Amino acid sequence: MSTVLAAEAGGSTARNLTITLFLVFVAVTLAITIWASRQTKTATDFYAGGRSFSGFQNGMAIGGDYMSAASFLGIAGLIALYGYDGFLYSIGFLVAWLVALLLVAELLRNSGRYTMADVLAFRMRQRPVRTAAAVSTITVSIFYLLAQMVGAGALVALLLGIKPGTTFLGMDADTAKVATIIMVGALMIIYVTVGGMKGTTYVQIVKAFLLMSGALLMTLLVLAKYKFNLSSLLGDAAASSGKGSAFLEPGLRYGVEVAGNATQTFYNKMDLLSLGIALVLGTAGLPHILIRFYTVPTAKAARKSVLWAIGIIGAFYLLTLALGFGAAALVGGKEIVAQDKAGNTAAPQLAEALGKDFLGGNLGGATLLAIIAAVAFATILAVVAGLTLASSSSLAHDFYANVVKKGQASERQEVTVARLSALVIGAVSIALSIYAQSLNVAFLVALAFAVAASGNLPAILYSLFWKRFNTSGAVWAIYGGLLSAVLLVFFSPVVSGAPTSMFPEHDWHWFPLSNPGILSIPFGFLCGWIGTVLSTEHDEEKYAELEVRSLTGAGAH
Repeated sequence: MSTVLAAEAGGSTARNLTITLFLVFVAVTLAITIWASRQTKTATDFYAGGRSFSGFQNGMAIGGDYMSAASFLGIAGLIALYGYDGFLYSIGFLVAWLVALLLVAELLRNSGRYTMADVLAFRMRQRPVRTAAAVSTITVSIFYLLAQMVGAGALVALLLGIKPGTTFLGMDADTAKVATIIMVGALMIIYVTVGGMKGTTYVQIVKAFLLMSGALLMTLLVLAKYKFNLSSLLGDAAASSGKGSAFLEPGLRYGVEVAGNATQTFYNKMDLLSLGIALVLGTAGLPHILIRFYTVPTAKAARKSVLWAIGIIGAFYLLTLALGFGAAALVGGKEIVAQDKAGNTAAPQLAEALGKDFLGGNLGGATLLAIIAAVAFATILAVVAGLTLASSSSLAHDFYANVVKKGQASERQEVTVARLSALVIGAVSIALSIYAQSLNVAFLVALAFAVAASGNLPAILYSLFWKRFNTSGAVWAIYGGLLSAVLLVFFSPVVSGAPTSMFPEHDWHWFPLSNPGILSIPFGFLCGWIGTVLSTEHDEEKYAELEVRSLTGAGAH
C-alpha cells in the first residue's frame, strides 16, 4: 500500500486535517479579498493595486505568483527521481530572473500602465498590436491555468485518499477531481472579480509565506534526520533511488547519450539546450509576472521587488534540493513512482515520512502531510488568481478599451469588462481543465514558457531597444513566435509517436525535440525583424519619447 495511505486511521486523520486547513486558508483569503474590494475604487486599484505595494511586498507577491504547483511538487519530484538532472529546472527558473531584472523590470514599469501591451503599443498603431498582445496573453495564461487546475484535481484525489473503488462524500476519484477543478475555478473568479489586484496580491503574499515556511520546516527536518551531514543524505538518496552513483551525475534524464546512435544523442543534447533557453527567456515574457511591475509606485521599487523575488525564489529552489534528495532517501524511488509516475507526490510523501519520524506514528505523518497538502492547495489558488487577472486585464484594457472602444471607454466600463472577462476566462478554464485531465502538466507549463519567450519577449525587447521597430514588426513577432511554438509542440514527440505522448497510439510527429524554444524563439525574433524591414512605418520621435520615459520614468503613471 502506498506510503501516503499507509494506514486507514492515518489516512482518515490526514483527510480531515487537510480539509480543515484548506477551509481555514480559503476563509482567510476570502476575508482579505472582501477587505480589498472596499479599497478598489478606480481602474488603477483594480489593475495595479493602486501602485501602493512596497518593493518587499511586491517581491513576496512575485514569489507567490512564480512558485507554482509545478515548482513545489514538480521540481521536488524530478530531483527525487532523476537527481542532478532534476535540479536543472530550478537553475533555469532562477537564472531567468536576471534577464527580467536587467532587461525588463525597470523599463517596463516606467513605460506602461497596466499591461504588457501598453509598452508594445506606445509607438505603434494601437489596434493590431493590442489585439496580438491580448491573443498572446490569453494563450499563455490558459495553458498555465490548465496546468494548475489539472494538477489541483489530481492532487486532491490523492490527498483525500480517494482510490479506485472508494468514495468520499459519495464521489469517486474522477468526480472528486472534477469537483475540485470547479471549486478552484470558482474561487479564482471570486478573488479576481471581487478583490482585483489588491486582493490577489495579498493572497499571493500569504501563500508565499506559507510555502516558504512549509519548505523550510521540511528541509530542517531532513537535515536534522541526517545530523546536517549532506554527504550521508546524498549517499542515501543515491542508494534508495535504485540508480546508484549515476543519480548524482548529469545525463540521467536530459542530454542522454545513446550508444551507437549519434543522431538521437545529438537530438537529446539539443532538447536540453532548447529547454534551458525557454526556461531562462520565458520568465521575462510571462504576462502575469510582467503586470506585477506596475503595482509599485516607482522604478526603484520595481528593481527592489525583483531583487526580493530573486532572494525568495532562490532560497526556495535551494530548499527543493533538500526536499528532492530527502524524498529519494527517505521515501525511495519505487514508492514515489508507485504513487505517481511523474513524481508529483514526492513532497507530500516526504512530509508523511518526516511526520512519522519526528511527530510519532501515523498521526504525526498525517498531520505534517495535511499541512503540506494545504500549502499545495494555497499555491494553486494564488497562481490561478494571478493568471486570471493578467488575462482579464489584457482582454478589458487592451482589446475592449483600446480596440473595440478605440480608447473611449470609461474607467468604470473597463473594470466592469475586466470582471466579466475573469468570469468568462474562469469558465473556459474550468471546462477545458475537465476535459484535459489526461494531459501532461509539465508539457502545458513548458509550452507556456516557450510561447512567452517566442512571441512576447522579441516584441518587448525590440520595442524597448530598436529605434526602427514598428507595428508590422510587433504583429509579426508575436504571431510568428506564438504559432511556431504551438505548431512545433503539436508535431513533436510530446503529443504523438512516443509511449509517454499525449496520444501514444497515434504518430504524426516529425519534429524530433520535445521543447520548441531553440527554433521558435529565434524565429520570433526573425519574424519581428522581417516584419519591420518590409514596412516603411517609422517614428523616431515616438521612440525617443519611449526611450526617455523607460530610462528616467518621466511621464510614467
